[in-house]
Amino acid sequence: MILNELSFFSAVLGLTTRLCVLLPQPPSGETARPRYRTLYLLHGHSDDHTAWQRWTSIERYVEGLNLAVVMPDVHLSFYTDMAHGGRYWTFVSAELPALVGRILPLSPAREDTFVAGLSMGGYGAFKLALAHPERFAAAASLSGALDIRYVVAEDGPDRDEAWLAGMRNVFGADLRQVADSERDLRTLAHRAAQSATKPRLYQCCGTEDFLYQNNLSFRGFLRDLPFDLTYEEGPGEHTWAYWDAMIQRALAWMIKRDRP
Repeated sequence: MILNELSFFSAVLGLTTRLCVLLPQPPSGETARPRYRTLYLLHGHSDDHTAWQRWTSIERYVEGLNLAVVMPDVHLSFYTDMAHGGRYWTFVSAELPALVGRILPLSPAREDTFVAGLSMGGYGAFKLALAHPERFAAAASLSGALDIRYVVAEDGPDRDEAWLAGMRNVFGADLRQVADSERDLRTLAHRAAQSATKPRLYQCCGTEDFLYQNNLSFRGFLRDLPFDLTYEEGPGEHTWAYWDAMIQRALAWMIKRDRP
């Protein structure tokens, strides 16, 4: 695999940002320009575009999959056009795919395009796939913050003012308006369920994770809709040890290994 860190000016964000890309090493002497499958791999809250490389063996896990891995940086945005901040949803859903499609040898086919993420990135992964089912064949959420109504609830027992201030920075002053909006995965799932092409969905969460009940709630919701959902749970917390193990299972579920 070839690791690239790219810096570029984002017209949507109005600043220079970065992403990391893993590309397969072309066979020696090959002259034809390859076309790779693409996995958009999304980081969690408080991480950045380097986290998956630093904390997992993702480079080793994608070896032989004919897969480019695109890892953008979205800061604390929840993959959303922020009320007070950058338009990170527009960036990750529109500007970023257009950019990497121009400069990298990626297949434009839906069946070759995937998205996955952990925690906040699990929300982002399902958000992309459910908002654009025509573009993504499959999406994987690892310990995802999927039920956004719970994430922004002001009366939760574990809520403090610092967290709620951050959520208002992202979603706006009245957090009650998140429910049933375009930022609510339930809304997007209802819409995507009517689509002729629906993404396959993979969801996992550790039973000791603080987002476990959040994941059970969203799993129950999805099971009432016509999605191809694979759900896994087992011992595990909100840690990189869990995500390092589960990204391997997600990749095996998501992408068939090319045969020689």
